[in-house]
Amino acid sequence: MKRIFFLLLALIVLSANAQTKKILYSAKLQDTDEKKYPGATRLIGEVRMVHQGAVLTCQQALYYKEKNFFKAIGNVYLKQGDTITQTSDYADYDGNTKQVLSWGNVILKDPTMVLTSDTLQFDRLNQKLYYRSYATIKDATNTLKSKNGNYYLTNKKFTATTRVNVVNPEHNLVSVHLDYYTNSGLTYFYGPTTITNSKNKNSIYSERGFYNTKTDISHFVKNAKLFLKERTIEGDSLYYDKNRGFASATNNIIVKDTVENFLTKGNYAELFELKDSLFIVDRAVAITIIDKDSMFVHGDTLLVTGIPEERIIRTFNNVKIFKSDLQGKCDSIHTNQATGLTRMFRNPVLWADQNQITGDTIHLITNIETEKLDSLKVLNNAFINSKDSLSIADFNQIKGRNIFGKFKDNSIRTLLVKGNAESVYYNRSELGVLESISKEISSNIEFTLFKGEIETIKYLKTTEGKTYPPSKLPDHVKELKGFIWREDEQPKKMTDIFIKEGENKKTATNGKKLGPIKPMTSSKSDVNKIPKGPVSIEKQ
Repeated sequence: MKRIFFLLLALIVLSANAQTKKILYSAKLQDTDEKKYPGATRLIGEVRMVHQGAVLTCQQALYYKEKNFFKAIGNVYLKQGDTITQTSDYADYDGNTKQVLSWGNVILKDPTMVLTSDTLQFDRLNQKLYYRSYATIKDATNTLKSKNGNYYLTNKKFTATTRVNVVNPEHNLVSVHLDYYTNSGLTYFYGPTTITNSKNKNSIYSERGFYNTKTDISHFVKNAKLFLKERTIEGDSLYYDKNRGFASATNNIIVKDTVENFLTKGNYAELFELKDSLFIVDRAVAITIIDKDSMFVHGDTLLVTGIPEERIIRTFNNVKIFKSDLQGKCDSIHTNQATGLTRMFRNPVLWADQNQITGDTIHLITNIETEKLDSLKVLNNAFINSKDSLSIADFNQIKGRNIFGKFKDNSIRTLLVKGNAESVYYNRSELGVLESISKEISSNIEFTLFKGEIETIKYLKTTEGKTYPPSKLPDHVKELKGFIWREDEQPKKMTDIFIKEGENKKTATNGKKLGPIKPMTSSKSDVNKIPKGPVSIEKQ
């Protein structure tokens, strides 16, 4: 008996479920035409269909009882609960699967958006809308268009693929794949995407990221690029707050200055757009093109401020410079692009051609029109050293209060030593034989150089000095006071600018720091006459 009772109960439940799945309908007129509409009941005038929380009305319909299928024709209106309404010219409704296919001027509304399309599939079972031949969604903030898309009614999520476009008064977004939440305005994209500011034409490109269309805050994590009016920022990860004018980037950063034609790199950067300021840390480097050659300036922190015409570049702590024909090191650098003046502070050193240049402060002046190095100033305790051409332990030396130099074709062509000028030179014949060593003292000395080697020497005031044979050179003459050889600090290649103190290769010869500086040759054989070599000497 119990088994019979439970069997009857199950049949009653199944019968009740079957009844609830059946489509209920009404109309002014209904008939059948098996020849024209086999298996269908034709409904005409004030047609109404009800099924599991959905109500559909239309002008005409065909109802297939066996298939529990309803075809609506003309002025179709579908309502689900109190929130979803839809109009179209035609609709097919499957009562078994709760699938609705609508076409012809489809308009669907919920509390957060309005969707229009020519054809729309409504999966009532999973509360999902989808289309495959273009649709437009409008909410309070944006208008979204795409060729293919799904809309999930429960969480207000729209997934769009193929020719996706999101437009509002502020921005235009173009993508190939994104998720958009109509209730919050949040957008997540998963393919090549460009967001363009409608007012100033700034734009962002990325292939994966997040964008809040209501707050204009975005975060990108793949191939991110921010295109501003005067700068382009690239990085593995990029955060941008448009309203604050603030951007931060992480890892493999490249910031291109499109006005001043230079770029900066590093692994973390912050840009304050409204203040025209940028700072970069973690392997920060500024790269400037000088006469078709790149100059690299690295420091622990790099700060760029000012409008394009008045850019100031400050580099702090552990600063190193590398150019194919010019290298340097100091604690900090200040560059004014408007004047072309670069100032090196705190124990600066430059290696130009075959010369090591040191002083309390070093200035490099670039011609802002030709973008070539123009001149050099070494202020206070100025010193220039170079190795003797055939000896690693002997050094040609020039020192004075200040030294002023002029560049030609990015090489030092003339040097003027002003104030307390002293020099020590190793004089060799044309065959390279060391003939004598000369020490000279004068108020001012002028040198001309060619390819780093001295061509002429001019003593501008009365001099005093002495020439020694090599075997009788006193130790106190061999090195001028303040002499130091810093060759092991020189960046030999571009990547050396990132080497920190203590990481340099250990090199020491005769207690001096040595490195790859090429020798500067003086062929002077006597301070009172023209030498056998190419150097000429003039006293005034």
